[in-house]
Amino acid sequence: MKANKDVWANLDIQERINILDEIIHDVQSVADRWINAGIEAQDLQANAYGVGEKNVTFSLVYRIVRLFRQSLLDIQQTGNPCIPGPVHQRENGQLVAQVFPQTLYDKLSMLGVRAEIWMMPDAPLKNGLPTQASFYHSQNNKGRVTLVLGAGNVAALIVADFMQKLFVDGQVVILKPNPVNDYIGPLIEEGFRGLIERNFMRVLYGGVTEGTFLVQHPLVDEIHMTGSDRTFEAIVFGPGAEGAQRKAARTPQITKPITAELGNISPVIVVPGPWRESEIQAQAAKLGTAFSANAGCACLTPRMIINWQQWEQRQQFNAELANFLSQIQTRKAYYPGTMEIHNRFVTEHPDARQLGETSEGQLPWTFIPNVDETNQQDICFTQEGFGSLMGETGLAADSVETFIEKAVAFANETLWGNLVATILVHPKSMKDPKIGTAVNQAIEKLRYGSVVVNHLGVMAYMLTVTSWGAYPGQDIYDIQSGIGTVNNVLMFDHPQKSVVYYPFIQKPDPVLTTSRNIRDFGKKFVDFQLSPSPMTLTRLLISAMKS
Repeated sequence: MKANKDVWANLDIQERINILDEIIHDVQSVADRWINAGIEAQDLQANAYGVGEKNVTFSLVYRIVRLFRQSLLDIQQTGNPCIPGPVHQRENGQLVAQVFPQTLYDKLSMLGVRAEIWMMPDAPLKNGLPTQASFYHSQNNKGRVTLVLGAGNVAALIVADFMQKLFVDGQVVILKPNPVNDYIGPLIEEGFRGLIERNFMRVLYGGVTEGTFLVQHPLVDEIHMTGSDRTFEAIVFGPGAEGAQRKAARTPQITKPITAELGNISPVIVVPGPWRESEIQAQAAKLGTAFSANAGCACLTPRMIINWQQWEQRQQFNAELANFLSQIQTRKAYYPGTMEIHNRFVTEHPDARQLGETSEGQLPWTFIPNVDETNQQDICFTQEGFGSLMGETGLAADSVETFIEKAVAFANETLWGNLVATILVHPKSMKDPKIGTAVNQAIEKLRYGSVVVNHLGVMAYMLTVTSWGAYPGQDIYDIQSGIGTVNNVLMFDHPQKSVVYYPFIQKPDPVLTTSRNIRDFGKKFVDFQLSPSPMTLTRLLISAMKS
């Protein structure tokens, strides 16, 4: 790796494109085994939604490789990745670039969806545009070796992490998958052999001992990890009481540059409005689906619903959500520690609603409504309920606009983490000048790396053209949801946050857990992301209509 880090740093763009072409070909040979390995690891053979979900998440591997290839072609032809939409300047001078839809296929497959990346307010400009791909504009780059400690929950996340380091930062990679899903390592070695055989990436295995050795190895220049803040602190300061003392003394045992994507208590701000019963049911289904995906084991899982105390439909909304969850097939609690986390939450909240029929090794969908908003030390506000745990609280306010303002402050100041937040707002409410202004101010003021309007955080990640990571400003002594970004396929040098806008009601919605056709849709989605074309798009849309 050391011998080839300078080679990679100065490799011709065309050769990089050639490697990506090889990867697209080779990944196809492992696709079915990759998907089936995830299904087997989480015991999803009899869970139709889980099977469809594994197909959809695997499709991200194709999508991110394909989008990086397009960015390199753009750099080759014009000097920078092409920004597909308009770039405008906010009143404070902050640049905003529309990044989705990128293509006609994006537009047709996700009607009404729009996404932006907001740059840091003080980011430099070049010809009135945000700067991009600085690595590719540098001469005589010096190579670096990055250790990537991969995620343990969704195997496709690992690809986004090492692709960011390789193709945006220009660093060779030592990848160590999390032991929870190290079964994916051999498939990565096979699918990404174009990088591995050229010694630009290597996959290593092991647990804490091996990880500690690699973190401390002198040939490792930088570190990137996806996991929990506790793992981050154990790496940077050391475990146990000694690590806590080092943190307090501000004397880390690791001083190498480190980026991280960690957890979050993802807030869902529900703006009261003229919601019909069918719309409440639709939003509850969307929220319940996002909550149950991957057995609730994701940093972007919705964790805390923030309602207006005086909203007449609040209890109806909560009841519809609970009713939807009660119909969803429960799943294996596959991620280490989720049983213990669940026990802590229900011990503190014995009135939690535990929904769905469980069998051995499974956890119920656990919904904790009416969490006391005045108890800022409540476990629901201070600890990520990793697994099948979600809470709800109500804030008192004398108007909807005041509620929105209070909800933003509550999300920013009380809830732990700053990765992704959601706002659910009826289109008729947005036509009210006061409420529309309050929502737009909320989008601006939420200190989260992604803000999603009328959908959940998972969709900000799934687009893969919006940068993904914590809101900037953390340091190692208060890490919150992390430092740095991934999924930055357009290679912006100074992204601050991503904002994604969805239609309030989306029909059909083929990825709901209640979809009758999710298995077939998942397979069609994989085919479409591998090779967008009129044929694969038509097949995808036909499958969606059958949901």
